[in-house]
Amino acid sequence: MAASPSPSPAEAYQASRRRGKHPQLTRFAAEASFEFDDFQVRGCEALEDGHGVLVCAPTGAGKTVVGEFAVHLALAEGRKCFYTTPIKALSNQKYNDLVDRYGNDAVGLLTGDTAINGSAQIVVMTTEVLRNMLYAGSSALTDLGYVVMDEIHYLADRFRGAVWEEVILHLPEYVRVVGLSATVSNAEEFGEWLVEVRGDTTVVVDEHRPVPLWQHMMVGNRLLDLFADDGELRMNPGLLRRVEEVGRMHAPAGFRGPRNRGRQQFRGPRFRPPSRVDILTRLDAAGLLPAIVFIFSRAGCDAAVAQCTRAGLQLNSPEERAEVRRIIAEHTGDLPEGDLGVLGYWEWREALESGIASHHAGLLPAFKETVEDLFVRGLVKVVFATETLALGINMPARTVVLERLVKYNGEAHVDLTPGEYTQLTGRAGRRGIDVEGHAVVVWQPGVDPKQVAGLASTRTYPLRSSFRPGYNMAINLVRQLGGQEARELLEQSFAQFQADRSVVGLSRRIEKNREALAGYREAITGDFDEMLSYVELRKKISDREKALAKQNSAARRASTAESLERLRKGDVIAVPAGRRAGLAVVVDPGLDPIREPRPVVVTEDRWSGPLSLADFPSPVEPLGHIKLPKHVELRSPKTRRDIASSLRNAGISLPGRQRRRSGAQDDAELAMLRRELRAHPCHGLAEREANLRWVERYQRLEAETQQLERRVAATTHSLARAFDRIRDLLDERGYLGKGENRVTEHGERLARLYSESDLLAAECIRHGVWRGLSPAELAAIVSTLVFEARRDSAGEPRLPSGAVPRAWQDTVRLWTELAEDERRHRLDRTREPDAGFAWPVYRWARGESLEQVLTTAEANGQELSAGDFVRWSRQVIDLLDQIRTVLGREDQVGAAAAKAVKALRRGVVAAGAE
Repeated sequence: MAASPSPSPAEAYQASRRRGKHPQLTRFAAEASFEFDDFQVRGCEALEDGHGVLVCAPTGAGKTVVGEFAVHLALAEGRKCFYTTPIKALSNQKYNDLVDRYGNDAVGLLTGDTAINGSAQIVVMTTEVLRNMLYAGSSALTDLGYVVMDEIHYLADRFRGAVWEEVILHLPEYVRVVGLSATVSNAEEFGEWLVEVRGDTTVVVDEHRPVPLWQHMMVGNRLLDLFADDGELRMNPGLLRRVEEVGRMHAPAGFRGPRNRGRQQFRGPRFRPPSRVDILTRLDAAGLLPAIVFIFSRAGCDAAVAQCTRAGLQLNSPEERAEVRRIIAEHTGDLPEGDLGVLGYWEWREALESGIASHHAGLLPAFKETVEDLFVRGLVKVVFATETLALGINMPARTVVLERLVKYNGEAHVDLTPGEYTQLTGRAGRRGIDVEGHAVVVWQPGVDPKQVAGLASTRTYPLRSSFRPGYNMAINLVRQLGGQEARELLEQSFAQFQADRSVVGLSRRIEKNREALAGYREAITGDFDEMLSYVELRKKISDREKALAKQNSAARRASTAESLERLRKGDVIAVPAGRRAGLAVVVDPGLDPIREPRPVVVTEDRWSGPLSLADFPSPVEPLGHIKLPKHVELRSPKTRRDIASSLRNAGISLPGRQRRRSGAQDDAELAMLRRELRAHPCHGLAEREANLRWVERYQRLEAETQQLERRVAATTHSLARAFDRIRDLLDERGYLGKGENRVTEHGERLARLYSESDLLAAECIRHGVWRGLSPAELAAIVSTLVFEARRDSAGEPRLPSGAVPRAWQDTVRLWTELAEDERRHRLDRTREPDAGFAWPVYRWARGESLEQVLTTAEANGQELSAGDFVRWSRQVIDLLDQIRTVLGREDQVGAAAAKAVKALRRGVVAAGAE
């Protein structure tokens, strides 16, 4: 590399003056091992000049330098600096960095479950901890001079983003805010808002990547550049030719051929994209490891690791394998040895020793932290990850691979946006290590290189506020500021700032939609309103059928469980389906006070084993009885043979298949609706179905138009109006008293409950519906307020017996009443309680092993990984801890909450949580 030219005398003089004007920056830069980039210098100078700063730069560009300079300034001025991050892992990482630099005494750490030296001059914390400090008026805020908000673009997060805006709005005016953000396309807009609410703020935007990013596509086993190497964003003609050749030679993977003979047939073999092993071998040969391979599925990530391990892929040397084992032992030493098997520890360790890992939200926290540590050290060469890694801690790689450009967003499979593509590929290229980073998209039939080029060349990642007032926020605002001042504060939020600018163009779309709606009405033959009422009637029938199906399923499961409990030794039963279908005799009823009955049987073909509810779609009735020995030794083949022979000779035959009646056949309401449908004037129309399609289009467009109209009407002062509606509801329910800032005793409790279902939790406490529950029962019920299933389950979740079902009914009743009040006040509905985690957390609180808990969850049809179990358990612990704090140990529920926390915080749940 050529030496950089010496500065001219004029440039040297200018640099000298600059250093003299910013002595603290000069000292700080002298301690660094590298020369600061221009954007880093501009951000630090603005900070030393007394301004707040917003720095927007690509991932890995080094924007944390500006945050660390705020720490330096605080220490130099004898003031405090709080360094906030969105996640615990980032907080831990930054805490360790600052301790290495300034020592243990100067630096503290505060996260949800960790408190180290909280009164230190520099404290690293999660953003929620600072928000709670501000609401509580903590004395730790005294002498606070700087707040660094790392990953400030998290304020767009749908669930937690509001916390960032709460902090920005509540911090005292004299505190300087340093915002560090990924590159966003509306940085100037965000900066304008910061100037409006925080005063003088300098916006520093740098879109230059310190490590250049090269874009590639892997077509078959060939790695080709996406753009031509001419300095312009022009498609690589060689890539286009190769894609065209492969497309002609192969049918798409999974292609079965057209059914109609007239269509063109694919004569070549089906295209099979390169295996993950082939991709990694190719990248390794090209010197492009370490790599992150993004797969938008947890199961896909784990399957990819297993595939590579089975193939014997080895990316680590013997020395590296030994170092990996040592680091794994450091991170996982406190995991209970008895749980290692069910955690998949040995397979996970084998893959890590080979330099291969997965990384996703379902991973055990200790496993995830180990993977992150090993990857940063260069001991893991490939990580198969979901997109959550792109938002996580600093884990850059040389190469990022995208297997697909489509992901599931929880509702549908959708194409990646340019912003998401930029965020994912932004992990490629490690500053100070790599000369260049590489992004690789694996080509498959149907993937157009031009689409990839469009994603790679578009830099649109706008920051959108997710801020909206909630119950806890409203109570705390009223406590601190009074109603009127609180309203004015909400008017200053970034959400309101953006909303006031968003109306342009909406009115025009509404006008066009109204014209289209008129055309739809004209296209319908006959009376439009009659057709509309016919559609509504069909919807009522569909809704009623679904409700009956769900109701019948739950009732059938309960009665089947009762019938299994009535079985006795020697009863002959029919197993209706599956591998064990046929006659069977009960040798052990398998009754258990906690678990569901699992009768042990012997079948006609001498098989012996337990059966479960899943084997019986309907209640079981004994067909007869045979005499069995007092002691049955099922391990003896002779015993099983004799019992099977007795069963065959008992003269009992299988009953004929009975058709199961559905509740729909006997439901009076459904029968009445069906009669109304048949009698409807539109039922017999010849063009009924064509008209129905027009009505459905009309309804969809009408709903869209009404939504647009509501957006326009609600934009002005929208947050303040929502706050007023929340206050009205809280006033009705006794959380606010008469007067501008009067908070009742119940309101004081609500002010200290930080949960998505904060008001529902407060209502349950207030009405005493959890009183009398044991610690394990309380844990089960509290879990319903935090747990949210990843997908809808087919049946009703299982609940522990005893007091839990009644407490569950009471909790749901309070939620129903609250939801009705929210509907009346036009507020977002509190999420419905979900009992899907009640049974696992109850068993864990009772002291059962992790294997027992996870195995039973699987038997009940639940998808629950060890990592998910730990994550949800810790959230239950967090809410229980809040309940204990709010009520105190003298209160029965508070005491039960304290005991439940102790019972839950053990084994894998406690591992790694200090």
